[in-house]
Amino acid sequence: MFAEGEGSAGRRCRACAHRLTFGRVTATPRSPGRAELAHFLRSRRARVHPEDVGLPSSSRRRTPGLRREELARLADVGVSWYTWLEQGRDIHVSEPLLERLSLALRLTPTERAHLFELAQGRPAARPLMTPTTVSIALRRILEAHPYPALVSTQRWDVLAWNEAASLVYGDLDALPVEHRNGLWSLFMNPERRARMPEWEAAARRAVAGFRLDAARAANREAFDSLAARLVESSPEFARLWGEHDVVEFPEMLKVIIHPELGPIEFENVTLLHAEPDGHVLRVSFYAPRPGVSMERARKLFPRITE
Repeated sequence: MFAEGEGSAGRRCRACAHRLTFGRVTATPRSPGRAELAHFLRSRRARVHPEDVGLPSSSRRRTPGLRREELARLADVGVSWYTWLEQGRDIHVSEPLLERLSLALRLTPTERAHLFELAQGRPAARPLMTPTTVSIALRRILEAHPYPALVSTQRWDVLAWNEAASLVYGDLDALPVEHRNGLWSLFMNPERRARMPEWEAAARRAVAGFRLDAARAANREAFDSLAARLVESSPEFARLWGEHDVVEFPEMLKVIIHPELGPIEFENVTLLHAEPDGHVLRVSFYAPRPGVSMERARKLFPRITE
């Protein structure tokens, strides 16, 4: 309804103002991020051949790759909406939609992460993959490190370790694969617990860190499955898990009691490593602190020369 007493001139002015406002919105320059997103989508679409996704190929195609309407159908989105996205318009893009586009465009893990960065300005949730081995290059780096070093999955399943780690944590090969997990052994391995003088603080920190890693995963089902098993098996874990704490700890000090040498303080850092096939691994390196701990480490690790 128009305001009382408003004449035809006023109505015309309001209509003109509406058209001007609409024009300003549609003419807004594209942001650099949206422009880059548009170029990226077009280049990835051109790379996918129709026969790669089960569509008939035709010699009449004027451009390489999929048509917009074909990709929209594969990703279960509207053609107009996808066209706007490729034009770099500032429209809302949800995470499930980006996942469908990633699958339809057959993106690599690196390309998937790049798509999320461009569209949402934040990293994509990390896809949970369950590798059973590590690359030869990474294994060589582990063996070259004179102190303990381990490689684990995002769920803390230990995949590889060096000789020094076996001297500290025992023969990991002797453990069942399902128990070769950093969180599980912390609560369910009495020998490891006995070697940790500050076990309570370490356990609390580990549970909070595991909860944070679970939240970052694209699919946390495997994390929740492990947590459920621990809740049933360990009242202490159940208590800490119920507190819902989260913490980031890429660096820390770990104290481990050796049965013959006594306590050794290790500085520990955990780095994220992307393997050639795209899955992300956690690589933990240990180094003894200078002083008494270094002197004890020289006796424990024969490869130390200084």
